[in-house]
Amino acid sequence: MSTLYHRIAAGSLDRLAALSDGVFAVAITLLVLDIKVPVSEAVHEQRPLWETGAVRSEHELWVALAHLAPRLLPYLMSFVTLGMFWVGQQTQLNHFARSDRRLTWIHLAFLSGVTLMPFSTALLAEFITFRLALFVYWLNLLLLGAVLFASLRYARRAGLAKPDAEPRAFAAQERRIVTYQALYAASLLLCVVNTYLSIAMIMLLQLNSAIAPRIWPLNRI
Repeated sequence: MSTLYHRIAAGSLDRLAALSDGVFAVAITLLVLDIKVPVSEAVHEQRPLWETGAVRSEHELWVALAHLAPRLLPYLMSFVTLGMFWVGQQTQLNHFARSDRRLTWIHLAFLSGVTLMPFSTALLAEFITFRLALFVYWLNLLLLGAVLFASLRYARRAGLAKPDAEPRAFAAQERRIVTYQALYAASLLLCVVNTYLSIAMIMLLQLNSAIAPRIWPLNRI
């Protein structure tokens, strides 16, 4: 009976895709909650902006918005990151004929990494010059990539791919994951010089994946 249950449990790709869409939608929404709107204050309050954190003039609003820049960078990077991994997961699911219990749990592990993204993004935004915060963010990227790679390997071994799915399509997806993860690791090493340099490199990689599919060689992998 237990063996039969394991054979029939969690076999719906549609339910898995629907759950993934919901988790991604919530995670992307949570990203923006860490960006706080500047606080207004009555004009008669005379203490300066840097003491109260409150805004009394248009000039101070510009200053307050400028101070949000370190939080906007991780937000934009993570928004594109989640979009890229959502596309990657959907690409995989489109090549699968069905799911099984193990594949479903692999993708649940992937979704756990998705739910961690708002935390790692907020941590990096708060401590953007700290290498440890960037390391935690990189671990989040590594988790997402490693689980997607495991999903591909397991699906091929378990015979879950569609009959017309080309083996080279799976190989291309695996190469893409490995290549990007290696480049993320190289980007992390740049934090020895400056964390902003690492963030800029990661953002360039994400933008390359999102908007330049026919221009940069990486997207032909």
